Amino acid sequence: MSTEAGIDVQRQLESLVQDFRTSDPPMPVIVLHAEDPADDDRVTELVDELREGQRQHGMRLAVASTEPQPRSQPGNSSPTARAAQLVRDLGDSRKWGDRSAAYRPYSFPRLSLVRALQEATDDPEMREHWPTAPAGTPEGNAQRERARAQLLRILARQRWRPRRPPRRQILLTDVQQFLPMGVLGAFTALLTRPEWYIAVLAGIGLMVLLAVLNHVPGRAPLFLWLRGESRWFLTTTFLQSAARRQSTSVRLLRPVHSWKAIAARAYDVAEAMREGGPFPLQLYVLALLEDLRSNHRRGSWDLRGFKRTRPPVLFLRRTGRENGGIELIKAVSDVRSRRSELDPLLIVAGVAADDAPLLDRGADGSPQVSPSPSRYQPSRLQQRLRNWYDEWAGNLRADQSPSRTNALPWVLRIPLPREELVQLRETDRRCVRAGHRLPLVRVVWSAYSLALALVLVCTAGGVHSYELHRTYCSAGLLTANRDTERHSAPGTGTECVGIATGDVRFGAYLRDTGDEEADEQGERLRELENRIHDENARVLRSHSGAHVTVVYAGPLSSSKVNPSPVKGVEELTGVYLAQRVVNENHTVKMRVLLANGGADMGHQRETAEAIAAYAERDPTFVGVVGFGRDLQSSPDVTDRLHTAEVPIVSGTNSASYLPKEFSNWFSLAVPDEHQTEALGHVARQLRTPGRATYALVLARDLKGSQDRYTSEQAAYGGEMLERERFRMLPTQEYRVVNGDPELRLHAERICQGENVPSVIYFAGRVEDVGPLMTQLSTQPGCADQEISILTGDDLSKARFSGTGGSDGVAPQITLYHAALAELEDAAPSTAFYEDAARHLTWIEQDRLPYTSPDFASGQTALSHDATRALYWAASREDVPQSRAATWVNLRSVKLDRMATGTIDFTDAPLYGERHGHSILIKRVRRTPAGVSEAEVLCSRTAGDIKPLDVKECPIK
Repeated sequence: MSTEAGIDVQRQLESLVQDFRTSDPPMPVIVLHAEDPADDDRVTELVDELREGQRQHGMRLAVASTEPQPRSQPGNSSPTARAAQLVRDLGDSRKWGDRSAAYRPYSFPRLSLVRALQEATDDPEMREHWPTAPAGTPEGNAQRERARAQLLRILARQRWRPRRPPRRQILLTDVQQFLPMGVLGAFTALLTRPEWYIAVLAGIGLMVLLAVLNHVPGRAPLFLWLRGESRWFLTTTFLQSAARRQSTSVRLLRPVHSWKAIAARAYDVAEAMREGGPFPLQLYVLALLEDLRSNHRRGSWDLRGFKRTRPPVLFLRRTGRENGGIELIKAVSDVRSRRSELDPLLIVAGVAADDAPLLDRGADGSPQVSPSPSRYQPSRLQQRLRNWYDEWAGNLRADQSPSRTNALPWVLRIPLPREELVQLRETDRRCVRAGHRLPLVRVVWSAYSLALALVLVCTAGGVHSYELHRTYCSAGLLTANRDTERHSAPGTGTECVGIATGDVRFGAYLRDTGDEEADEQGERLRELENRIHDENARVLRSHSGAHVTVVYAGPLSSSKVNPSPVKGVEELTGVYLAQRVVNENHTVKMRVLLANGGADMGHQRETAEAIAAYAERDPTFVGVVGFGRDLQSSPDVTDRLHTAEVPIVSGTNSASYLPKEFSNWFSLAVPDEHQTEALGHVARQLRTPGRATYALVLARDLKGSQDRYTSEQAAYGGEMLERERFRMLPTQEYRVVNGDPELRLHAERICQGENVPSVIYFAGRVEDVGPLMTQLSTQPGCADQEISILTGDDLSKARFSGTGGSDGVAPQITLYHAALAELEDAAPSTAFYEDAARHLTWIEQDRLPYTSPDFASGQTALSHDATRALYWAASREDVPQSRAATWVNLRSVKLDRMATGTIDFTDAPLYGERHGHSILIKRVRRTPAGVSEAEVLCSRTAGDIKPLDVKECPIK
């Protein structure tokens, strides 16, 4: 600053800036004038220096166009009109600093709205529409309605904006208006859990649609009543004096009512502006001050008040009556006094010494004598300025009183003596600046931090979405169906495990293997899933209050080691058939959900957890059918569901220990111990009386395996052979590597040993029998010796030549195995096969039903009967039962004419084995024609508790 006065005024301005950082001090209209009229030009130079200094300090500043205007120019007929023009020009954000100013540019929506209303009022098309008849008369009222309609048409044509608004402001206004709607549309779409891009397209599409509707020519913008300037326009008390009798209330959820209020207020204000006087200027000033208050509001969403730490400054270089500057200062003071609200605008005006009395603060209109210099030190202007400001701020309370008619309470006039305006040497020139430490909020809540946060959020969202898609079978952008999870399958790949709710389909995760049977089973599974889904939808649609939910848990996926889900497909076929029969013939309908335990039920623990979690939220869920494999995890699975109070009815799990340890376990499969007892009748006939007969147990090595069935079979089979007085050779265990059994070494030991066994109890799986037959038929010592192989019910899944398969036995070897379902004796008295022919369209009708490949293993029949038993307990007396009641009712179940006979749980002891399971003993031999033929030695249908004996099972 080149003068002492400039240094002191600049220091006072920076003092106000310092206070503005931490509070909201009252901002005066600082009027600078010389004591001597000869120094007026020096005051103007001082204002220019202050402007340049503030610009370098990053202040938001504007310079009003107070240069002399030609009188012939339209709109400059009076000082008030020229003052209004000065304020209108300040509505351009480009006049308030460039990009060097802190934070983003200002916006002036309220001032733009007032400008738009002024332009519509002054439009030539409105001249002939203004009412001429007195108000309150019928003609006057009709003219007013026509005038208001014309005004609204003009405003709609202008989009309720000035005729030439900055394009950037229009774009920002529209984006701010429609972006929340687009985000809401995208979030609403996400609730339906679609793909992420569908949600994004939904949000963008909604924004585009709103933008198109917003720019339809000749109509008001969308959501006009929700804009901040519209709410201000309707709620400010300053405009109440212009209001007529129409309602001017606005309500968020009543757009039509709000639109009528806006229309009524617009016309009333337009009439008041047309009358002229001080009202238009004061309305412009009010809108400007309100916009500046909004631009510095600390409670805004972007915290802009904390970022803009310096107040805006308006510089009036040559303030006079002719250029409208004096009227502008008076209007600012009047509006502030009337509103009594602090705004951040600081005005610095340079006034000629002869015009200074026009802004005196005297109570009676006489000029006020300037404060005399202090008689004590310091006598510098700096101290006087501080004292004057403190006195001015303290007097605001009284000087705003209406009785002070000639007072301008918001004006702080500063007379500058000549000695303070003397030019200083270059070395003595100074310019102070308030502390300019970067506000923390500028770092934490800024466009850069927002961009960084968005990057982090998008990255975290992407990682989260990736984890959801990697962990769960059905996932969206941010949500997932947590009832099913992805797990590693044996060998390679993944499989979907859990309970299928929503749109999950286990068949969709089956890969084409090139194996004709496996691919056929995959297609069958997908068809069954679709049929069950359709049946479930029908139940929920028409019988939502009278149905029960049953979960089938089985192996519904494949792996490289076991490419075919044949067991799960056959069991699911029986469950689906039971569902269709029940829903056609009973008032309480049955809904079926599928639960996949993985290939060979390798992930049944996770499936049990999913079922237990589902049981907590579905009161219609009554129990589980399935869990048909006996694994090391079976006790934990049963215990977990026991804790969740879920009963289990298994069709094919033959574990002997489960019914003894868990009261919620019910099974239709004859226990392993009973199977070996029945096979003992065959073994007794195979022992040669009076001569040592050797036998051994050949079992799978269970190291690293979850299988428990084979260990149970090996234990009970060894006990049975010892009980039948065979001479036992050491038990041999073979390994399975990558799905292939290593039997060659064991075959050599068996066939080339000192004592070749005539009976082998095979405790293995059906897929290992073929390699065993091949090894025994080619090993010296066994190839020409009669050998009998005894094994459990897993061989019922084999398809020998007589039942349409290619499995077979080697010459000189006879295979005896137990099976779980006696179908032939039960077939004449059951409707199972007629129901199957009606609902299972893929069954070959030209073959005997119970010998069809679809039924030969008995697993379809057993799962059908198990499902029917569970349903009977869940719908006793044709009333949907609770899960606990179903558990209790299971012990009273007795169903005749089922696919396997009579299902009777009435004699099942608590924590003990029941009797009356379906069982049969089969013998498989090679015929002279070279094919393997299976025949039934003896059998019992379900419900028959009479035990088998030797006479019923002759081998000769």
